[in-house]
Amino acid sequence: MNPSPVIGVLALQGDVREHLIALAAADAVARPVRRPEELAEVDGLVIPGGESTTISKLAELFGLMEPLRERIAAGMPVYGTCAGLIMLADKILDPRSGQETFGGIDMIVRRNAFGRQNESFEAGVAVTGIEDGPVEGVFIRAPWVESVGAQVEVLAEHGGHIVAVRQGNALATSFHPELTGDHRIHGLFVDMVRAAS
Repeated sequence: MNPSPVIGVLALQGDVREHLIALAAADAVARPVRRPEELAEVDGLVIPGGESTTISKLAELFGLMEPLRERIAAGMPVYGTCAGLIMLADKILDPRSGQETFGGIDMIVRRNAFGRQNESFEAGVAVTGIEDGPVEGVFIRAPWVESVGAQVEVLAEHGGHIVAVRQGNALATSFHPELTGDHRIHGLFVDMVRAAS
């Protein structure tokens, strides 16, 4: 096992700096990824929040869509938060015209399911595999998971909706743990990357 894996943060849009800080706090070597050659140098990848249609378009523009799909399909550990969860879905219930995803988790998601920007909220979320109590989840125009396939493990629910899932080396949350100073979910992901390398 690699004690300090190199984990990239997809740096096209969103909370890139916050994820880099959280990964470093969880003992990973963290670096931004904007190009295919940078993607080739990492052991795992975080896909941050932001706007999923914009991330989709920028991934195409930067030549990352197909390389990312290939690495995820080959088992590279990946963690998506909020828009990142949408990007890891095999299907979006309400996609924008032309919107594509990287895929990797057999789930159907609903964009902006918890409401608009002014309906954003924080809540304690009990996550399977995370010890010492609930994590503080920051929900900003957050999606939820409508349904999952048989291979997907549901890790957390909030308000009767699925908000955290894992399938193999792919992890996703509807909320933003990188905004709270609680690095336990990033620690879980770093352990996933260590186990895979």
